[in-house]
Amino acid sequence: MNPSKRALLATSIALATALGLGHAHAQTALENVMKNKLIKIAVPTDFPPYGFVGIDLKPQGLDVDAANYIAGKLGVKVELVAVTSANRIPYLQTKKADLVISTLGKNAEREKVIDFTAAYSPFFQAVYGPKGTALADFSGLGGKSVAVTRGAIEDQELTKVAPASTDIKRFEDNNATVSAFVSGQTQFIATGVSVADNMIKRNPALGAEYKLLLKDSPNFIGVAKGEDALRLKVNEIIAAAKKSGDIDAMAKKWLGRPAGNLPE
Repeated sequence: MNPSKRALLATSIALATALGLGHAHAQTALENVMKNKLIKIAVPTDFPPYGFVGIDLKPQGLDVDAANYIAGKLGVKVELVAVTSANRIPYLQTKKADLVISTLGKNAEREKVIDFTAAYSPFFQAVYGPKGTALADFSGLGGKSVAVTRGAIEDQELTKVAPASTDIKRFEDNNATVSAFVSGQTQFIATGVSVADNMIKRNPALGAEYKLLLKDSPNFIGVAKGEDALRLKVNEIIAAAKKSGDIDAMAKKWLGRPAGNLPE
């Protein structure tokens, strides 16, 4: 073999090896998880009811339950990694976490840098009211008063569906909106699930509960770009959990309503 052909062959082998290693590197997450019998999952600890620290100082919430559930189905231990909204995606990109289960919505910008599984839980805005007050649909708000934060998503959505006779009382921030409902200034409140959960926990005597859905914005699990093996495995677990009713049970436990029809 002449020197030029030998050099060409060596270059081809090096390129093929590099491509092979690159592909292998892009698919190591699931392999490492199963080999080490450990999965690192990023969860929130300051965003009830999805993730927060309980009185026993341990993380709990829907996202924490989902993390433990997935680890259990994989047959591995879980290391919960506390994250904030700002650092949850960087933790995934720098391999500080194998998955992010932290109220993560899917959008085009995020899809450029990470991949997503199927949706595992709802995130929503809704109308809440006293347990003893029936409210079958939005027509029942006619003649009733509802507290809402001015300009928020729930304000926009409520305005679309509430009867003209509804007394929509708008306040400048969530604290004022909650205070108005808690103090009895309004009969109902329209707000996000996290705000409602905090309100209900702080005011158990209020007896407030979920009544009507205004807008659903489901949560997805974040996976590092290119980790298709892990993503598809988690999708299998989510699909089975939907079929068995486990997804609905988790949503009911923490959000007061079933998960419903979540997108793939």
